[in-house]
Amino acid sequence: MNKNERFVITVNRELGSGGRTVSEKLAAKLGVPFYDKALIEGLREKYHLNTTEIERLKGQQHNWWADFKRVIGIGGELLNPKYYTVEQGEEPKLLTSDDLFNSEQEILKGIAEEGSCVIAGRLAFYVFRDHPNHFNVLIQAPEKFRRERLIKKGRSEAEVDRLICEVDKMRANYVDYYTSTTRYDARNYDLVITMDGRSEDEIADFILKFI
Repeated sequence: MNKNERFVITVNRELGSGGRTVSEKLAAKLGVPFYDKALIEGLREKYHLNTTEIERLKGQQHNWWADFKRVIGIGGELLNPKYYTVEQGEEPKLLTSDDLFNSEQEILKGIAEEGSCVIAGRLAFYVFRDHPNHFNVLIQAPEKFRRERLIKKGRSEAEVDRLICEVDKMRANYVDYYTSTTRYDARNYDLVITMDGRSEDEIADFILKFI
């Protein structure tokens, strides 16, 4: 990856591994924006963006993402109603899982068109598989490490065990359904890291050595 040109770093991570924090710190060290599941889903849901609407915006504005960001005011309020895709008096339409996947792909691509960034999750490793300047990272951790980290956040042992099982299964199914690969296939990544007690800062610095 060439850091002197526009790049995309994607980070796939296991729940409880600390991968999100590593991603955020990595972005800060590189001086680029960080995007994760919460932001992508928030953008899509807040503005009812679907693939058709995104394509319309892209057709109206070459730099549609920058224009889109300009309508978000302080506190994330919508300043320009033309970006709200539900007509006056109509109920918001429920989107299928395929609609959501396709719209999130377009949002991710719009983000990457704006400039270099770090993206955690959302199948970004797959979405940007053909990007000319990308670097894919997988962050995993032993189950004991994951359990202890989640328990420290105030969850019970039973809740943590259930959560890890459910989220691992959900993420695996999500990758299996929308791609022709699996989330643990090392061929999808440029770097695979197992958290072994090192701090998130140390892991972020370690990744920097490879990019």
